[in-house]
Amino acid sequence: MFTGIVEETGIVKQIKQGDKSIELAITAELCAQDIQVGASLAINGCCLTLVRKTEQGAQNLLWFDLLRETWVRTNLQYAKEGSLVNLERPLRANAEMGGHFVTGHIDNLGKIIKWERTGQDWLLDIEAPAELMKYIVFKGSVSVDGISLTVAAVEEGFFRIWIIPHTMEVTALKERTVGSYVNLEADILGKYVEKFVSLRK
Repeated sequence: MFTGIVEETGIVKQIKQGDKSIELAITAELCAQDIQVGASLAINGCCLTLVRKTEQGAQNLLWFDLLRETWVRTNLQYAKEGSLVNLERPLRANAEMGGHFVTGHIDNLGKIIKWERTGQDWLLDIEAPAELMKYIVFKGSVSVDGISLTVAAVEEGFFRIWIIPHTMEVTALKERTVGSYVNLEADILGKYVEKFVSLRK
């Protein structure tokens, strides 16, 4: 379980295509300090398991194996060497809950259809599939590339969020442009409500 509060951005150092999986290596500083093999890490909001940890000069390299299913359902398929990725370690029981409950299970990809600066902030419109849009509510929470964000508007086929300078500065959103794909995870509370209501019918 995560909160959607990005701790740092890592850099993709290697992507190696295999027969059954894809090997992904990233650099990290803060998130590499106490992580152990077998532990989880959210990369662009996708929960992955650390399979090994090495050093390359002064850099810590974290290695992950991605199944094809994970690869095609997330925007990691568009990553390349040098790409920034958002990183967050799992929520500790005694930690501050700064965002919202994020499982690390990506629902679907969204496509940026508007991305412009307005004053000191940025306006971001994201097109999303209908099966995901039903969970997006005005002033509700949504995870975009692992970032907990508040929905500013819900329109036909897309939703709007506002990005403050701090979020732009400390996340991989600074690399996104119109046409970029982002990982989306809707608030799990809506999914549970839908399930409970359907069982009562």
